Amino acid sequence: MLEHLTEQPADKILMLMQAFRDDPRDTKIDLGVGVYKNADGVTPVMKAVKAAEKKIWEEQESKSYTSLAGEPLYIEGMIKLVLDGAVDRSRIGAVTTPGGTGAIRQAMELIKKTSPQATVWVSNPTWPNHVSILNYLGMRHTAYSYFNTETRDVDFDAMMSDLAGVKAGDLVLLHGCCHNPTGANLTLGQWKEVVALINEKGAVPFIDLAYQGFGDGLEADALATRLVAENVGECLIAASCSKNFGIYRERTGILMAIARDAATAKLSQGMLQFLNRQNYSFPPDHGARVVATILGDDALRQMWIDELEETRLSMLTLRQQLADELKRLTNSDRFDFIAKHRGMFSQIGTTPEKVEVMRAESGIYMVSDSRLNIAGLNATTVPLLAKAIVDAGV
Repeated sequence: MLEHLTEQPADKILMLMQAFRDDPRDTKIDLGVGVYKNADGVTPVMKAVKAAEKKIWEEQESKSYTSLAGEPLYIEGMIKLVLDGAVDRSRIGAVTTPGGTGAIRQAMELIKKTSPQATVWVSNPTWPNHVSILNYLGMRHTAYSYFNTETRDVDFDAMMSDLAGVKAGDLVLLHGCCHNPTGANLTLGQWKEVVALINEKGAVPFIDLAYQGFGDGLEADALATRLVAENVGECLIAASCSKNFGIYRERTGILMAIARDAATAKLSQGMLQFLNRQNYSFPPDHGARVVATILGDDALRQMWIDELEETRLSMLTLRQQLADELKRLTNSDRFDFIAKHRGMFSQIGTTPEKVEVMRAESGIYMVSDSRLNIAGLNATTVPLLAKAIVDAGV
């Protein structure tokens, strides 16, 4: 049996991580892997998370299963965090998933089960796993224009022109905030136009919300998702706690299915639980319980919000420092977009060849599409990156 297996293509980001580890240069900079790092290059455990884990350790009396949907307090806390009453609770089905990736996978399984002929529209570019999972499941998908590599901003006219081809029942995959990999976001006015088009076409929005709190703040980053949810009949939302709670390895996510009415939501809830049972039975609990403990305790919640805001502001500071240093070196404002972008990533809009030049000559490790992780920088390495960008002729 096993001899019939074929070699699978290597994950480019994992290859980049290994190449970085093997590079002996002291001046090398890792801007590839998508995790937050502080100024010391460490992905810290939040104080609120440690306090919650201590509380759980002291109070938890059983490690028995919870339910197919996962911990109810986590689900309710996350629905509140993401939607804050934008949709009546009776219209929402929701399950805990192994990370945001698990939520995306379960959403696509749901689409395949209920609408096998639907096309899923994804932005160009998008997070590579979106397309990888769609391909693995054999699902129809197509790309819509999103990013203009000349302006380094959303190409909204091209996006709307492409989405004019959406058919009734199709799914439109949208990044709720902090677009990965570009860092370029729609304005609220543009979101309203997208919602109007989706409603006109009879399509269904599918929102990937992986970075709430990393862009303009917890509430501001949820505004687009809430706008969509309260103005459409149906919607899928995949959310992750990896970034904003810093619990990457705990694999903590949630999938919400917003239905037109309570009866349909009940059907959706049953299907989501069925999919959980088929794929991994009961979802992991520890990360979800940590999040539920934080969101359910006023003191811990405020501690977490303060830490998250410190993280967000540190990335904004690094963005501004990099934009300023590039302006100083080039005597132009063509890199000002870096300060405008939001979240961990920016796509600087250069070729794979120039990305390779930066790696070979300056030890700068970023994804070949020129996506760089702002959180991989610190005050010392910002000038090194800026010089490498200029030296490579970006």
